[in-house]
Amino acid sequence: MNYKDYIKNLNDEFNNNSVEPFIGDREQKYKSGYRVPSGCAVFGIINEEAQLFDGRMVIDGISMMHDRSNGLGGGFAAYGIYPEYKNEYAFHVFYNDSQARKEAEVFLQKAFRILYIDEIPTKKVSAISNPPIIARYFLKPKNIIQILEKSDACKNLSNEDIIHAEEEFTADFVSNFNASSEGAYIISSGKNMGIFKGVGFPEDLGEFYKLDEYKAYIWTSHGRFPTNSTGWWGGAHPFGFLNWSVVHNGEISSYGTNKRFVSGFGYKCSFSTDTEVLAYLFDLLVRRHGISLYLINYILAAPLWNDIDILPEEINEFLKAVRIIYGRALVNGPFSIIVGSNNFMYALNDRIKLRPLVAAKKGSMTFVSSEESAIRKVCANPDVVWNPGGGEPVIVFIKGNNPAEVSGTKIKQENFLENISRFSRCLA
Repeated sequence: MNYKDYIKNLNDEFNNNSVEPFIGDREQKYKSGYRVPSGCAVFGIINEEAQLFDGRMVIDGISMMHDRSNGLGGGFAAYGIYPEYKNEYAFHVFYNDSQARKEAEVFLQKAFRILYIDEIPTKKVSAISNPPIIARYFLKPKNIIQILEKSDACKNLSNEDIIHAEEEFTADFVSNFNASSEGAYIISSGKNMGIFKGVGFPEDLGEFYKLDEYKAYIWTSHGRFPTNSTGWWGGAHPFGFLNWSVVHNGEISSYGTNKRFVSGFGYKCSFSTDTEVLAYLFDLLVRRHGISLYLINYILAAPLWNDIDILPEEINEFLKAVRIIYGRALVNGPFSIIVGSNNFMYALNDRIKLRPLVAAKKGSMTFVSSEESAIRKVCANPDVVWNPGGGEPVIVFIKGNNPAEVSGTKIKQENFLENISRFSRCLA
C-alpha cells in the first residue's frame, strides 16, 4: 500500500465513524488500527516588532501540512488579540451542555470578578461537527490584595507582588477546576492571548473560529494525528496554562515520570494527553523557578552523559548537577515543540532530532515549522532558512523583552559559563 492510499484509508475510517462527544471517555484509546508515529504538524510565526497580523497567514501555513494530520485535532494560539483587556485574564472554556456551564460559572463568580462574558464567535463549517459550547470570560481574581495584607509579612506590597499572587491563585484555580469539573474545561487562561482548538483539520478549525478576523503578533498552530490517546476537543493542541501554549509533534515516553514530577509541585494532568505536561514543565521551570530560557534545553533535552563527560570540568559539573536536580524533567522520546508566551516564541527538538523542525527569518518575522514547504507557502523568499540541531532551541523575543538584553548581557555560546553562574545562583 502506498502512502496516499494509507492516508486515504485512515481518513475514510474516521469519516465512517461518528465523532465522540467532545468530553467523553478520555481514557478511550484511538480506535484505529493504523498508526503514523511521525504524524502531526507544528507551525509558528512571531513578529519581533510586535506588529499585529491576522490569522490567514498561519492558517495557510499549517494547511500545507494537511497530510500530517487526520482530522482528529487541530488548533491555534494567538498573542496580542485582546488589547482592550490586556491586563485581565482571558478564559476560553469548553462546556458539554448548558447545565455544565451554569454549574461552572458559580465557581468562576466566587473566585473572580467577571468583567465581560460572551460565546466565542464561530461560523458553520461542514467539516466541523458536534462542537461544545465555547465561552469566553475576561476576569480578575477577587480580594487578592485584602488577603495578602492580612499577613504581617505582606505589608507594602509592590505591583509585582500582586501580579505574582494573582498568577499563583489563577494557576491553582485552573488546575483544580480542570481536574474536578465534569463537562467543562478551561483550555486557555492567559492575558491578551487565546487558544482556539477542536476536532477537525486545523485549516477547517481556523475557518470555524474565524481567525482571519483576529490580529496577533505571535501565532502557533497544530495539526494532530493522535497516536496514544483519543481525538477529542479538549485533547487537541495547543495546550495552555496561564500565558503558556504548547504544540507538539511526537511522543513523550517519559510522560509518567514527568507527570509525577510536576504533580509534586501541585500540577494536575487532566487531559489524558502527554503534551499537557510540557505546559506545566515550562510554567514550573521558567515562571516559578526562574530558570533562563537559554538553559531550559539543558533540562528538557539534556545532553547525553557521554557528551557531558568530555566537556570542560566547570561545565561538566554544572550539567551533571542540573541532570541530578531536574532529572525527572528530562523529556524522553521523539518530539518537536513550539512554545508561545506573551513576549517570545520558543521551539525545540529532542536531543537526537527524531522529529523534523525547520526555521526561517524574513525581516522582523521568524517562522518555525515541521516542513519548509509551509514556511515558503507564506514567505516565498526568506532571508535565511536553517535546520536547528537536536536539543538546540530557537528563541525569538519581542524586541525590548529579552531578559538578557534588558540586563545588559547578550547571551551567546561563547559566554556560556557566565550564564551558568547566573543559573546556579537562581537554583540557590
